[in-house]
Amino acid sequence: MKRKIGLLGKKLGMTSVFSDDGRFIPVTVIQAGPCPVIHKKDESRDGYSAVQIGFDPVPGHKLNRPSRGHQSKAGKGYFRKLIEFSPDNPDEFEFGQELKVDMFQPGDKIKLTGTSKGKGFAGVMKRWNFRGLPRTHGHEKVHRSPGAIGQCADPSKVFKGKKMPGRMGNRTVSYKNAEVISVRAKENVILVKGQVPGPKNGIVILRKQD
Repeated sequence: MKRKIGLLGKKLGMTSVFSDDGRFIPVTVIQAGPCPVIHKKDESRDGYSAVQIGFDPVPGHKLNRPSRGHQSKAGKGYFRKLIEFSPDNPDEFEFGQELKVDMFQPGDKIKLTGTSKGKGFAGVMKRWNFRGLPRTHGHEKVHRSPGAIGQCADPSKVFKGKKMPGRMGNRTVSYKNAEVISVRAKENVILVKGQVPGPKNGIVILRKQD
């Protein structure tokens, strides 16, 4: 699956702004880029073409030798996070070229991907919004249980995908058609309407809408 060219960013938190017509708009503030081009994949050599970018500078001694050697070719330092994009024309990008937040404009629709907050083990009422069992008529200590899950004698099994208690959150979540409210290129900051998956300081992938 191809990923349109985009940026890596860090979620700074939420705030609100007022539009020109006085509307109250909740926004998420994301520090996006600058992301230098660290490596380029070639169709003949690697089997596919892609552009690899880096984000979140880190001292070189915190990386192992293979990672340092890989990133040193671009001459832009070392980065904690790397990701690949497959743009329509990879030849437009050069080693060390910095991708910045000004590639987006207010009013653009973008796709955001992040890792949701981990909630730990959760029951069906919290995880799936089950109603629970009655509080009366002989029900004792089962008020938050899921109820019957079996299929009787036929097919006498629990179907895959059944909504059950389990680990909640900590999964990759993508939001499409997120509206860009403001771009502050000097501060490498972008304001996106609404919420963005992940905790504060979580890594977010921003890319142009397919």
